[in-house]
Amino acid sequence: MAEIKSPTPKRAFELLLAGNQRFVVGAPEHPNQDATRRTEIAPGQRPFAVVFGCSDSRLAAEIIFDRGLGDLFVVRTAGHVMGAEVLGSIEYGASVLDCPLVVVLGHDSCGAVGAACAALEDGMSPSGYVRDVIERVTPSVLAARAAGRFEPDEILAEHIRHTVELILDRSRVLSERVEAGNAAVVGLCYRLADGSAQVVAARGLDLAAVSPAP
Repeated sequence: MAEIKSPTPKRAFELLLAGNQRFVVGAPEHPNQDATRRTEIAPGQRPFAVVFGCSDSRLAAEIIFDRGLGDLFVVRTAGHVMGAEVLGSIEYGASVLDCPLVVVLGHDSCGAVGAACAALEDGMSPSGYVRDVIERVTPSVLAARAAGRFEPDEILAEHIRHTVELILDRSRVLSERVEAGNAAVVGLCYRLADGSAQVVAARGLDLAAVSPAP
C-alpha cells in the first residue's frame, strides 16, 4: 500500500476514520492481513499511526479501525495512563518510525475512570499497582468536576483531552513535530455499543478539512 508510506497527518486520520466506518456498518475489508503483507513488511515496519489506547479487551485497534499488519504502532495501558516507557514508545513511533499521527483512544464504561471516581467518593483505593493507575486518572476526574462536568461521558472526554495535552507537554519531540506540521495528536472516544470513534480533542489537525478516505 504505497499510499500510506508517508501520508500527511490529515490523510492518516482519514484512513483511520474510513476503517472505523467500515467496522461500524459491518463491512470490514481486513486489509493487509494476508501472507503477502506479512512477507512485505518482514524487513521493516512503516506504520502510519501511533495508537495509544486503553488495555480494555474490547478496544483492539486493528479491529475497530479495520487495519492490518504494519499499519498501526499500538501502545496500551489500563486507562491509557502514562509513564516514561509509554512516552518513549510514542516518541519511537513518531520520530523513529515517522508516524504522522498519534491517537489517544479512550472508551465509555472505562473501568479505570470509574474506579478513580469511586475512590474519590468513598476514599478507598485498590491495592497493589492498580492504585498507581487510579492515581494517574484522578487528576482528570478532578479537572472535570472543577469545570462542572459530572457525567461519566464528560469525565471520560476530559481524561482523553488531559492525556493529549500531557503528551504534548511532556514530549518535546512530539510537540515540535506538531508545531512543524509533521504530526497531529487526536483524542478519540470509542463507544462500545455501536463501535464508533468520536473526536474529543485534536492538535495539529484541521478537522473541518477531514473527510473519511475510501
